[in-house]
Parts: sequence; structure tokens; C-alpha cells
Amino acid sequence: MKAHPMRAKLLTAAILLLVLAVVPAALSAIGKSYYMQVANSALIFCILAASMNLITGTAGLLCLGHAAFFGIGAYTAALLASNYGLPFLVTLPLSGLAAGLAGAMVALPTMRLISIYFAVATLGVGEIIHVTLLNWVSVTRGPMGVQIFEPITIFGYKFTSLLSIYYVTAVLACISIYLIWRMTNSYFGNALRSVREDDQCAEAMGINVIKLKIQAFAASTFFAGIAGAIMAHSVGYISPDSFQFSESILILAMVVVGGLGSLPGGILGALLLIMLPEAARGLGDMRMVAVGVVMFLSILLLPKGILGEVSAIQMARRQFNAAWNGRQSVGWK
Repeated sequence: MKAHPMRAKLLTAAILLLVLAVVPAALSAIGKSYYMQVANSALIFCILAASMNLITGTAGLLCLGHAAFFGIGAYTAALLASNYGLPFLVTLPLSGLAAGLAGAMVALPTMRLISIYFAVATLGVGEIIHVTLLNWVSVTRGPMGVQIFEPITIFGYKFTSLLSIYYVTAVLACISIYLIWRMTNSYFGNALRSVREDDQCAEAMGINVIKLKIQAFAASTFFAGIAGAIMAHSVGYISPDSFQFSESILILAMVVVGGLGSLPGGILGALLLIMLPEAARGLGDMRMVAVGVVMFLSILLLPKGILGEVSAIQMARRQFNAAWNGRQSVGWK
């Protein structure tokens, strides 16, 4: 029984060591700022894939407008910082709340829709938000975008170098993913899975299906807003082009390639689809063809994703049972 807690701690320490020490050390040794920016972007998309997995993978609701809530978070942070001079620690939670509130407002009238009808509804909402960002020039500056001149500042310390910005992004990504992981592998996550498999049966067992879906959608869009705020402050500039329908499809592809319902799989999918195009730059114009072939083969050969939901749940069971010393199984036995 003692080996399980030690193994869980070692795995957590290894992941944190990789993200917070090995990767930045390797990028610093290479000495190219471009790769640091790619790593920063990969971490942001890991948050987006994890948040998308909560609503699409765990709850089973196909969302085609996730990038719109990513954009709401980014624009909230950028406008509050550029127009009112609010610091990063203030704009970050406000961006998440703005995106989460928008998600809840979208969820209220659409949660009774099912299957493709819900997907089309979220697609329409995503396009509405994108067009609003593009044409509401008096607020969003339209296609000119919004620029943040002040660097990320936390407790008086300014993070100006790419390495320091990476550390901020890495810490926030680890916290966000951990919180999502706790939600997906709890009674709340199990209830979402029951709704995904058979919502009528779940309702018969006493689960408030509509309320649960709204909560999941609000939580998912909250973390999308957090990712948007991180991107706005780390890049220093945003425009509507970054929040189009194609970005929503990219995030969905990350979740599907990694494994629907699997949080570790979604993260692996995000890393693959961000890093692979950069690794294939030597192919020139053919690199996106290579990416498409890899995606096609991954779905064909691994229809449940790189790391399927069953494997992810078994991993979570071992982690939770290790933390509880085997005394409690957190509700899925």
C-alpha cells in the first residue's frame, strides 16, 4: 500500500520538473526566442484543450464555438489593461469570469438542444462573437486589434523576458489543468459522464441534467477565458483573426486526437498539433499536408485517441487512491 503514494508523488514531481525546469532549460540552451514563443503557445492550447475536454469529452456536448470564449477572455484582459491600467492579477480572474458568464448565458437557452443541434447553435454563437469583435470598432478597435504596452506584473515584479513569461504561463497552466483534472475525476465528473451516456437515465436517478450541463459549460468557458487572458498579456497584442471558427476546430481536433474524455490525452493532442507543424517546417508548403496525414492516421489507427478515456480514468483512480492511502475510492467502485 505504501508504493502507491510514492509513485503518485514521483509522477507529479516528474511532470512539474519537465514543465518548469527541463523544457525552459533546453529552450534557453538553444537560444532561439521563437521556440520559447511556441512553447508558450503550446501551454495556452493545453489549457484550451483541457477546458474543451470537460464539455465535449466528459459531458458529451459538441461545442464548435470554443474559440469565441477564448476571445472574450483575451479581449476582456486586453481592454481592462490598456484602457484602465488594471494589473495582470486583476484582469486574469475577471477575464475568466467574463467568459464563464458569457458561457452560462449561451448555455441557458441551448442546453435543451441535443447532438448536432447544440453543435450548430454553438457554431452560430461563435460566429456572432467573432463578428462582434471584428465590427465593434469603438470598443474592440476592429481588425486593428488591441495592444497591451505594460508587461505582466505580479507583486511589483515585471516579467519582460520570454523565459519569465514562460514560467508564468507554465505555472498558470499547471494550476488550471489540475483544477480541471479534479473536476473531471470527481462525483461531478462522474455525473457528467452519466449524462453523456444516457441523460434520461441520469435524470431518473435524481440528477438535474440541465443544471449540470450549464455548470460544466460555464466552467469550461471560464478556463477558456483564463487562457485568453494569458495569451493577451504574454503576446501583448490580440486581433479577431485569432478567434475564428478554424481555431475552434483546431481545439476540437486536439481533444479528438488525444482521446475524447481523457484529460491527459487532450493535453498530448494539444502538444502534438502545436509542435508537429513546427517540426515539419523543413517540408515547406507540404508541412500541413504532413500534419493532416498524421491526424488521419492517428484517428484511423487509434480511434479512441492517443490516450483513451478508460486509461485516463484508471490513471486517476490510482492517483486518488494513492492520495487517500486506499481508504476511499472516490465514488467509481
